[in-house]
Amino acid sequence: MANLLEVFEDMKGKFNSDAAAGLDLIFQFDIEDGDTYHLIVKDGACEIVEGANDDPNVTLIMDTETMSGVMSGEMDGMQAFMMGKLRAEGDMMLATKLGELFPA
Repeated sequence: MANLLEVFEDMKGKFNSDAAAGLDLIFQFDIEDGDTYHLIVKDGACEIVEGANDDPNVTLIMDTETMSGVMSGEMDGMQAFMMGKLRAEGDMMLATKLGELFPA
Protein backbone atom coordinates (compact mmCIF):
# COMPACT_ATOMS: atom_id res chain seq x y z
CA MET A 1 0.00 0.00 0.00
CA ALA A 2 1.43 3.35 -1.03
CA ASN A 3 2.14 6.05 1.48
CA LEU A 4 -0.44 8.84 1.04
CA LEU A 5 2.10 11.59 1.59
CA GLU A 6 4.22 10.13 -1.23
CA VAL A 7 1.17 10.10 -3.52
CA PHE A 8 0.46 13.77 -2.76
CA GLU A 9 4.13 14.74 -3.19
CA ASP A 10 4.12 12.96 -6.56
CA MET A 11 0.98 14.91 -7.51
CA LYS A 12 2.71 18.20 -6.71
CA GLY A 13 5.55 17.20 -9.03
CA LYS A 14 3.11 16.57 -11.90
CA PHE A 15 1.08 19.74 -11.35
CA ASN A 16 0.24 21.56 -14.60
CA SER A 17 0.09 25.22 -13.57
CA ASP A 18 -1.08 26.27 -17.07
CA ALA A 19 -4.23 24.15 -16.65
CA ALA A 20 -4.83 25.80 -13.26
CA ALA A 21 -4.68 29.38 -14.54
CA GLY A 22 -7.72 31.30 -13.31
CA LEU A 23 -9.05 28.43 -11.19
CA ASP A 24 -10.07 28.73 -7.55
CA LEU A 25 -11.08 25.22 -6.46
CA ILE A 26 -10.86 22.90 -3.48
CA PHE A 27 -10.67 19.16 -4.04
CA GLN A 28 -11.10 17.10 -0.89
CA PHE A 29 -9.78 13.55 -0.64
CA ASP A 30 -11.53 11.46 2.02
CA ILE A 31 -9.33 8.37 2.24
CA GLU A 32 -11.35 5.62 3.88
CA ASP A 33 -8.36 3.73 5.27
CA GLY A 34 -6.31 6.86 5.92
CA ASP A 35 -6.73 10.55 6.56
CA THR A 36 -8.55 13.40 4.87
CA TYR A 37 -6.66 15.96 2.80
CA HIS A 38 -7.72 18.85 0.66
CA LEU A 39 -6.05 20.30 -2.36
CA ILE A 40 -6.32 24.03 -3.00
CA VAL A 41 -5.89 25.02 -6.65
CA LYS A 42 -5.79 28.79 -7.00
CA ASP A 43 -4.20 31.19 -9.47
CA GLY A 44 -2.00 28.57 -11.12
CA ALA A 45 -0.69 27.11 -7.85
CA CYS A 46 -1.57 24.09 -5.73
CA GLU A 47 -1.30 23.45 -2.03
CA ILE A 48 -2.02 20.17 -0.25
CA VAL A 49 -3.36 20.51 3.29
CA GLU A 50 -3.99 17.76 5.82
CA GLY A 51 -7.51 17.70 7.22
CA ALA A 52 -10.97 18.55 5.94
CA ASN A 53 -12.08 21.81 4.37
CA ASP A 54 -15.39 23.41 5.39
CA ASP A 55 -16.55 24.00 1.81
CA PRO A 56 -14.83 21.84 -0.84
CA ASN A 57 -16.04 22.05 -4.45
CA VAL A 58 -15.84 18.26 -4.74
CA THR A 59 -15.01 15.46 -2.29
CA LEU A 60 -13.52 12.24 -3.61
CA ILE A 61 -13.97 9.20 -1.37
CA MET A 62 -11.76 6.16 -1.90
CA ASP A 63 -9.17 3.95 -0.25
CA THR A 64 -5.39 4.44 -0.39
CA GLU A 65 -4.88 1.79 -3.08
CA THR A 66 -7.42 3.45 -5.40
CA MET A 67 -5.94 6.91 -4.77
CA SER A 68 -2.47 5.65 -5.59
CA GLY A 69 -3.64 3.82 -8.72
CA VAL A 70 -5.63 6.74 -10.11
CA MET A 71 -2.94 9.34 -9.46
CA SER A 72 -0.16 7.15 -10.90
CA GLY A 73 -2.20 6.44 -14.04
CA GLU A 74 -2.32 2.71 -13.32
CA MET A 75 -6.09 2.92 -12.78
CA ASP A 76 -8.55 4.97 -14.78
CA GLY A 77 -10.55 7.32 -12.54
CA MET A 78 -13.79 6.83 -14.48
CA GLN A 79 -13.35 3.06 -14.32
CA ALA A 80 -12.73 3.26 -10.56
CA PHE A 81 -15.93 5.33 -10.26
CA MET A 82 -17.96 2.81 -12.30
CA MET A 83 -16.59 -0.06 -10.20
CA GLY A 84 -17.66 1.69 -6.98
CA LYS A 85 -14.06 2.14 -5.78
CA LEU A 86 -14.37 5.92 -6.04
CA ARG A 87 -17.29 8.09 -4.99
CA ALA A 88 -17.71 11.81 -5.50
CA GLU A 89 -19.80 14.37 -3.62
CA GLY A 90 -20.33 17.92 -4.81
CA ASP A 91 -19.47 19.04 -8.35
CA MET A 92 -18.58 15.67 -9.86
CA MET A 93 -17.53 17.22 -13.17
CA LEU A 94 -14.61 18.87 -11.38
CA ALA A 95 -13.18 15.42 -10.67
CA THR A 96 -12.50 15.10 -14.40
CA LYS A 97 -10.30 18.22 -14.18
CA LEU A 98 -7.79 16.36 -12.04
CA GLY A 99 -6.45 14.61 -15.16
CA GLU A 100 -5.64 17.98 -16.71
CA LEU A 101 -4.17 19.41 -13.52
CA PHE A 102 -2.08 16.34 -12.71
CA PRO A 103 -1.27 14.47 -15.95
CA ALA A 104 -0.14 10.89 -15.28
